[in-house]
Amino acid sequence: MRLTQFARMLLVEWRKLKLPVSGETVVVAVSGGADSTALLLAIAELKSQYKLHVNVCVAHLDHRLRKSSAKDAKWVSELAAELGFRAVIGRSKVAEQARTSGENLEQAARKARDAVLERTAKQVSANYVLTAHTMDDQAETVLLRLMRGSGGDGLGGMEAVRPLAKNSAVKLVRPMLWARRLETEDYCRLRKTEFLSDEMNDDQTFARVRVRKQLLPLMQSFNNRVVEALSRTAAQLREDGALLFDNSGALLRQAVVSTQQNETAAPALPALDVKVLANAPPALRRRALREWLSEARGNARRLEMVHLLAVEKLLEGNAGGRVVELPQGGRVRRRRNRLEFEFEND
Repeated sequence: MRLTQFARMLLVEWRKLKLPVSGETVVVAVSGGADSTALLLAIAELKSQYKLHVNVCVAHLDHRLRKSSAKDAKWVSELAAELGFRAVIGRSKVAEQARTSGENLEQAARKARDAVLERTAKQVSANYVLTAHTMDDQAETVLLRLMRGSGGDGLGGMEAVRPLAKNSAVKLVRPMLWARRLETEDYCRLRKTEFLSDEMNDDQTFARVRVRKQLLPLMQSFNNRVVEALSRTAAQLREDGALLFDNSGALLRQAVVSTQQNETAAPALPALDVKVLANAPPALRRRALREWLSEARGNARRLEMVHLLAVEKLLEGNAGGRVVELPQGGRVRRRRNRLEFEFEND
């Protein structure tokens, strides 16, 4: 049998991202929706045609946000078994966790999903975790970040490959950023496989759903290929960002205040020299500050351009004692000629 066009496109991306073709185990995150079902089916097709010789472990999170979530988990397990793959089902009370942490449901669900994926990867000794984000997801992400005032890094959208967690050797891979959502649905139908429908994807109390249901259709009335255009723009910004990354890293190393001069700061996160940063080009300075803050907080989530600009304001003048509060805890304090990061209980 000849490979379908969808599986062929996945194989091209697989090779481009230098994913293993044999001898390793990969974890595939499967919610049961059209996108993740299509990804799993395409991998099964490539294995059946001897294009891939990897072991596959399916990971699914039962988030208990809907009464049908247990049934969804069973459906994913049965699909995995039908294809000859192992399935690992994680369970988490996401709504309860969101109330406890103060995060929104989307953030809490993402955190719970990532925890399940990392645990599964360690359990099966996998170096790669695959998710089924598509070009449509990329376009929605870019628009959401644009409306929050993100800088170039944020507007670069989702990376195809990144560490699953801070300092993790496991890579999170998105091998379907080339695919449109309609293509995944069509491929599932071609393979005569049903997929699950999550009613939360139609709940317009979520900003992402409003972007999908209201904003993107309006933008498509101006440009029918706006999703592709946004995806191209994101790719160009990521390329530009890669060129600036080394220079901003060099600036950050130059700005670090030695531990002898800064006895109060933890060695893992030294303070920064105000004068070195103030004399640097703004684009490099902001990237260096973003990297510094990301290291301090463990991630860059909810860290927007407005926060970087506020931290930049601390570089002006000679007065110390000024403070910038950051989202999700932590603050930056100007202390004489240094910038220092503090946690809320410091």
